[in-house]
Amino acid sequence: MSSDFTPTLTLADAKKRAKLLQNIRAFFDERGVMEVTTPILSHAGNTDVYIESVQAHFHAQGGKVTGYLHTSPEFAMKRLLASYQVPIYQLCQVFRDHEKGARHNIEFTMLEWYRPHFSLDELAQELAALLSTVYDRAIELIHMSYAEAFIKHTGVHPFSSSIDELRACALAHGIHLDMADDQQGWLDLLFSHLVEPHLGLDAPTLIINYPPATAALAKMTTDADGHQVARRFELYIDGIEIANAYDELANSQELLKRFEADNDERKRLGLPIIPIDTRLLDACDALPECSGIALGVDRLFMVLSGHHSISQAIAITTDQA
Repeated sequence: MSSDFTPTLTLADAKKRAKLLQNIRAFFDERGVMEVTTPILSHAGNTDVYIESVQAHFHAQGGKVTGYLHTSPEFAMKRLLASYQVPIYQLCQVFRDHEKGARHNIEFTMLEWYRPHFSLDELAQELAALLSTVYDRAIELIHMSYAEAFIKHTGVHPFSSSIDELRACALAHGIHLDMADDQQGWLDLLFSHLVEPHLGLDAPTLIINYPPATAALAKMTTDADGHQVARRFELYIDGIEIANAYDELANSQELLKRFEADNDERKRLGLPIIPIDTRLLDACDALPECSGIALGVDRLFMVLSGHHSISQAIAITTDQA
């Protein structure tokens, strides 16, 4: 039996983390955003090809069924949003399988909130206000499009370059992974290796107008150059992705198509097919126009504290649990 029961989070940092959570709740309370609690365990899961749900077996309706620990409270929160039509937030534990490393833990803390009738710009302003609260100083966000950041750090355009050009860029920078004919795979590879490390070093930075393949549950639009892009942004601080926001799609038929396309791709890749959340689809058409955002609390605490490993921001990691 191992005798190492000690947490990876020091007492001093545990007190600072508790204060961070208090400040977050006070911030939303002052703004009239209601805290909610939704189930961690669901009959449906996240169909996203790049996210793996943790399965859980339980008994329901007289038999044993397979469920999923949520990768985000998004689906259940949107059901509440469709019914309540008021701004809501949640602080909760979420789970993503196979995520382990200096910036990843299978179980982590997420802050997620939804603002009816907020544009993405208004949500970005509220995010800046929240960061100003937790940093205890005024924070102004740098805004940069995905294409601008990509061109600046790779020299190629993400939306007009061919796979051969993206492959040549990777090789020129000593990246020898082969993404074959997966256009988005090449973009993700180059972005993670050559772009992300430079983002948010001088000030917290929002990257906007992502490739269509990354839209997930976001609306689509056209950028100034005529390229179709997803209406979403991501927040980066010190080269680390901290938050992810969408101009939320409220169209059940379009959402169903995206879920089905995800499962088709899962089948092609030999990944598990994930049951689609039909209750979310039923609620979708009743959603108000809104923007929503998910923020990784452990990562935020990590950069606030100057740590280099997420284990220093979590009391007990999955490896120790």
